[in-house]
Amino acid sequence: MKQLDRLLFFQGNRCFFCEQPIPEGEASVEHLVASSNGGCNDDDNCVACCKSINVAFGNRPYKEKLRALISHRGLFTCPTNSSRKVETIPSLSTPVFDLKAHLSAIVADLQKRGESRPKKLTTLHNTIASAFQKKLSEDQLSTLLTHLVAVGYIVVNESSVTYNLPPMDA
Repeated sequence: MKQLDRLLFFQGNRCFFCEQPIPEGEASVEHLVASSNGGCNDDDNCVACCKSINVAFGNRPYKEKLRALISHRGLFTCPTNSSRKVETIPSLSTPVFDLKAHLSAIVADLQKRGESRPKKLTTLHNTIASAFQKKLSEDQLSTLLTHLVAVGYIVVNESSVTYNLPPMDA
């Protein structure tokens, strides 16, 4: 899964900054700490956003980007449509539960973690919930864990978890 697709998936196909759905072909990867300022390409430093926001932020330092967000006082205006004011994070709708896509994203995340994967079932449960910004119901989380066991990607022994993940895509 490409980084942009993965970021969009975890963000519910919405811009990280203006919270609006991003039309196909209008998404880009924004480095919170710009590459030119020493930022890395890891998902922890990257978000999916509207191309216009990415261009507006350019390689500005993280502090300036944060100041731009704060200065909007809870309303962030996307440069693409400055007449549209959007409240940040008041009520994100629950993402559509797509078992196959959710499982794929979880497996990719666990593969990326390598030896840092959760060792306890409770920790794995919380890791998955956090990865989906706690937007999944307990039933959905349970379904995901059940499928991870059913396909053999995880083995649960009491509260301990071991992994048998497929090889990472090249």
